[in-house]
Amino acid sequence: MHPPRPVTAVVFDIGNVLIEWDPARLYDPLLGPEGRARLFAEVDLDGMNRAIDLGAPFAGTVAATAARHPRWAEAIGLWHDRWIEMATPAIPHSVRLLRALRARGVPVFALSNFGNASFEIARAHYPFLDEFDARFLSGRLGVVKPDPAIYAALETATGVAPAELFFVDDRAANIAAANARGWQTHLFEGPAGLATALVAAGLVAAVEAVP
Repeated sequence: MHPPRPVTAVVFDIGNVLIEWDPARLYDPLLGPEGRARLFAEVDLDGMNRAIDLGAPFAGTVAATAARHPRWAEAIGLWHDRWIEMATPAIPHSVRLLRALRARGVPVFALSNFGNASFEIARAHYPFLDEFDARFLSGRLGVVKPDPAIYAALETATGVAPAELFFVDDRAANIAAANARGWQTHLFEGPAGLATALVAAGLVAAVEAVP
């Protein structure tokens, strides 16, 4: 078995890698955990969010979903009106690792399932989202991970060989899709593990990887 090729660029997912994403953070204080569970059982909010990630209008898609479920209309509307409360806080250690890579001259790309308008909200709160060398977002590309087409779009645009890409994501299915293309990968379970992986790959020094 050949050793991994040297990494040319690091690819970051955003949600639950650089920024926590947890709808329960918004809904549990309002509805309680049981109420939030009923909302998600009766309304396909995951499907709504997938449509937004694919490029559907943020406000219009949420409003249309609320109109179909009048019992839950107010709660559904909060998905748009208080979206940032689900996408918080940033994960500071991960952000420091991103910046350590940049300081060493390692290109960093974003590859994330993210709606267009919701990403603009996130950018206003998290300036580090403007620090990527390039961003590949599902809302702009019209395809979501783990569809192979979104990985191919990054390969084509950057010109980096798949074996020289190091991809960080918190979802096993997304990691598996990258592995199938020959990317090097790390399943994110916390920033400490990512720091260890980046040091092992020779991408950052141990002193740069501490929290």
